[in-house]
Amino acid sequence: MIIIGADTGGTFTDFVYKDGDRWGVYKVLSTPWNPAEAVLKGLRHIARGRKKQVVHGSTVATNAILERKGAKTALITNRGFEDVLEIGRQNRSRLYDLAYRKEPHLIPQGLRFGVKGRILNTGEELEPLDEKDVREAIRKVLDAGAESVAVCLLFSYANPSHERRIGELIGPEHVSASLSYDILSEFREFERFSTTAINAYVSPKMRKYIGYLIGQLDPGDILSIMQSNGGSISAETAMRESVRTILSGPAGGAVGAYEIGKAAGYEKLITFDMGGTSTDVSLIDKGLSLTVESSISGYPLKVPMLDIHTVGAGGGSIAYLDEGGSLRVGPQSAGADPGPICYGRGERITVTDANLYLGRLLPDFFLGGSMRLQAKRLEKYFLEMASEVGVDTVELAEGILDVANTAMEKAIRVISVERGYDPREFVLFSFGGAGGMHAAFLARLLNIPKVLVPENPGILSAIGMLMADVIKDYSCTIMKNQFTTTGEELSNLFESLEDRGSQDLASEGISMEKMVMERYLDMRYEGQSYEIIVPFEGDYIEGFHSLHEKTYGYRNEDKIVEVVNIRLRARGIPEKPRFIKHQTGPEAPEP
Repeated sequence: MIIIGADTGGTFTDFVYKDGDRWGVYKVLSTPWNPAEAVLKGLRHIARGRKKQVVHGSTVATNAILERKGAKTALITNRGFEDVLEIGRQNRSRLYDLAYRKEPHLIPQGLRFGVKGRILNTGEELEPLDEKDVREAIRKVLDAGAESVAVCLLFSYANPSHERRIGELIGPEHVSASLSYDILSEFREFERFSTTAINAYVSPKMRKYIGYLIGQLDPGDILSIMQSNGGSISAETAMRESVRTILSGPAGGAVGAYEIGKAAGYEKLITFDMGGTSTDVSLIDKGLSLTVESSISGYPLKVPMLDIHTVGAGGGSIAYLDEGGSLRVGPQSAGADPGPICYGRGERITVTDANLYLGRLLPDFFLGGSMRLQAKRLEKYFLEMASEVGVDTVELAEGILDVANTAMEKAIRVISVERGYDPREFVLFSFGGAGGMHAAFLARLLNIPKVLVPENPGILSAIGMLMADVIKDYSCTIMKNQFTTTGEELSNLFESLEDRGSQDLASEGISMEKMVMERYLDMRYEGQSYEIIVPFEGDYIEGFHSLHEKTYGYRNEDKIVEVVNIRLRARGIPEKPRFIKHQTGPEAPEP
């Protein structure tokens, strides 16, 4: 069986495969109008008629949100709480903007329906679910032509019976349903509602995309999808819980950097993934950094994901002059179609064009020699923009790269300096198709002493997908404190989650001896609004104090410590491909 990692990017779709002891790579232009076509083209080239196992990183869910092209989605909730999604936390992203207009939610007001029934925060039923009300709401959903529905009830994390019943009533109607208890079994209604709504919004599109891929694969082929948390899940799970794939591609890159960095003897890395559309950066300090608080396009997202910061600066980022005549780069990208000017169809200068103009790219050897860059097309466009700016063409090209480098430098400072890390103590791990041309400049700007560039850096995200564990994340709100619970009681609660995790991993083909259960607690001081994640091991109270002090600079042992959520990471560790070690050459010559 051939094992294949396939990563869809904005410009290229990348493949890495292992056939026995043989490794190979392949790269094709992405097909934005139907991303599956580029994936299938690569799979046919690599393994036509062969049995294969594919781990795929997809941008379908991400693009559905960013472009607002997801399914027409409805919401069923408790009567009187239809506008939780609209009200939110009353945060304003631009505090002093007098003309600020809040972005409309993915689920418009006319598609939110309330029903009678109420569960208390203790899990007790205060008011029975009115099934007549529910059936009427379902009828309105169908009449409105909704393709998907999010079911979000108050305190369903404490008692999901009402949500389960609504799901049963929706079932026969052939409408996709996302229950908040299945997606996020935690308190904080707005974040739970928002995460479930996003899942409902993207799942039909993801289901159609994955279903098409499966239909084109050969019988016996296995398809897995990369998650935002750095692990993979089955295609069937990804179709139900598509919200977990939002950072699918970037997560693969972080995993690949971690695995190769570890093999090379480096535990402290700043990853720098510069592709065609954007740049993703993350910090690795003896392990991948996770977060459960994130957002996409302004919508809160509360699922575990790798802590990755993204900026709109990539090889395809377009250079332009703003209204004041200042040079800007990105976030608009030429993508794969029309692409940079040197690809033969584009007509707007990009970062790739600037690199080629300065001689940092070899036009005859692009994409392994399978694609020739058209350097002669550049002169006309550079002369036009240079005359507007009032500089020569070389200065313009250098200026474009300086602007792009500054944006990427700021991104690295966000995940390092702003969080108390000194970049000088880390190795800059550069990958992505455009990373190698900018890494040395960034290292100089940040005083990073060493840059690590792997073999075939343009397909590292696909390598990370081959190296990824199968990961299932579970959480449950318990609202206890250090005096109302014990370690033994917490262990018992974890055991029920571990039973569920073992069953789910077994359904993914993971044997018991390859399962690892990792226990965590979301903890805070009484009176605080947000928690930090602490490993549940040994003296977990002292562990919280220590981590709080490391994170915020102080500890308060006189304060009561609360345990808000228990969190389980069920990890299946499949057999992983081994890296091939190459003999290093002699020391670099003196300049």
